[in-house]
Amino acid sequence: LMDNWPAVYGALLALTIAFLRITYNGGSGRRRLIESILCGLITLAASTATQMLGMPQEATPFLGGVVGLLGIDIIRDRAKQMFGKEENNHAA
Repeated sequence: LMDNWPAVYGALLALTIAFLRITYNGGSGRRRLIESILCGLITLAASTATQMLGMPQEATPFLGGVVGLLGIDIIRDRAKQMFGKEENNHAA
């Protein structure tokens, strides 16, 4: 667990920030639960790629904070834009 502590800490930070952000904006309990868990899981998945992206593993809590603050909707929209551009480049 200690070797993976930055990833766990980042995921918990994303979960907490997302939960508080949705609560502050007046979101429902179901949305708070689902989006908070998704933010934590996305951070956990992305933490495995930090070294491939040139980031130290200790930066994972920062990544978790950003994921929790942006939320699932913005991250999904950016991913669609990014992968949509790649698909169009391969088709040409």
